[in-house]
Amino acid sequence: MPHIAIRQAREEDRDTVLAFCQHTWDWGDYIERVWDDWLRDPQGRLFVATADDVPVGVTHVRMLNNTDAWLEGIRVHPAYRQQGIARALNEAMLLEAMQRGATNARLITESSNTAAIQLVQGKHMRQVGGFLPLTAQPMTQPPEERYPLDEPVLASQEDLEEIISYLDVSSIFPSTGGLYYHGFTAYSITDTLLKEKIAARQVYLLRRWERLDGLAIVETRESSLGKQLLIGYIDGTTEAISLLAYALRRLAANTHLNTVRAHVPDLIMVRDAFTGASYEWEGQTFLTFERSLEA
Repeated sequence: MPHIAIRQAREEDRDTVLAFCQHTWDWGDYIERVWDDWLRDPQGRLFVATADDVPVGVTHVRMLNNTDAWLEGIRVHPAYRQQGIARALNEAMLLEAMQRGATNARLITESSNTAAIQLVQGKHMRQVGGFLPLTAQPMTQPPEERYPLDEPVLASQEDLEEIISYLDVSSIFPSTGGLYYHGFTAYSITDTLLKEKIAARQVYLLRRWERLDGLAIVETRESSLGKQLLIGYIDGTTEAISLLAYALRRLAANTHLNTVRAHVPDLIMVRDAFTGASYEWEGQTFLTFERSLEA
């Protein structure tokens, strides 16, 4: 058996690691695009697992804030799987997170990745939420159907207490673990995050019958598909979510974005509202796991 060790990654590990990552999925892997950032990340640590000093595994942990650690990018060379390497990498990340003061750690994995799910559950991580990725094209004209054209408005700091009160009684919020998704990273929806998103003009509110009936947290980003509008959290009644889904497609058109991508709660009512608004579900489901690191 080779000698397995975990250490901090080095620049010279790059080619070896990318070589065993290149067939992770049919299209390849994203590790090449993030390697340099992860290697130099002051808020995180890039680890490699070695077999007789040759890199055969890789992973990255980073602090999202003072208390939340994010675990990502575990890869193991196909010839060295089933030897406890992924488990050792996971332990190294958790230890690093605790040393940096994290009180909890989270990660995302696809629902079909049974090996990863068994690994994290074995490390006392519990599922706290999940999401479905959906996409749609911008829409310049409102849909010709029964919905009135109620339009969402940008939230202001004066709306913060009302938003918090709304989320406190929401049935969707706890089912998502209270998380906002920026791509494939989950952030706790705290009053601090809400203040930041409101200041950045990224929170939209839908008011109907003189009350808050739905809300969405969004942002834009550059991707290989051009400029995208990302929907990272949505809440409301089924009708309110449908109205928000349509309105955000119109917003994307008005701001000259190329696509709309939504990471929405894995709930039938939410999925049906989005597919009814002509968003396409890609067929995948991603699960979010969490572990408390407090003694």
